[in-house]
Amino acid sequence: MKDEARDLKVYQLHAELCGALAHPLRLQILNLLRGGEESVKELLMETGVSKANLSQHLTVLRKQKIISSRREGVNIFYRLTKPKMIRACDIIREVLFEQLAEGNEILRKYGR
Repeated sequence: MKDEARDLKVYQLHAELCGALAHPLRLQILNLLRGGEESVKELLMETGVSKANLSQHLTVLRKQKIISSRREGVNIFYRLTKPKMIRACDIIREVLFEQLAEGNEILRKYGR
């Protein structure tokens, strides 16, 4: 595979991974899993969404191998496959807060 074709494939995979994170509920789920494994029941209580809605979002994250699951009796538990994902999300969140602060500074400076 030529370098350009390989680069394009990596960009495609990168975009797919970022797409899996492109929903507030999925980011909330990752944040909830930051501390370790959580059951579906716990995730339902903490997010306040329906079981069907949670299931759809868990499926998106699982397909991208961002999370994995295990069954224990009737309970299903989820965990992060790569804790580095939390670091990546934290960096993006820092950038977001910096942008918001810069925007507020501009608004204060020009009185809007």
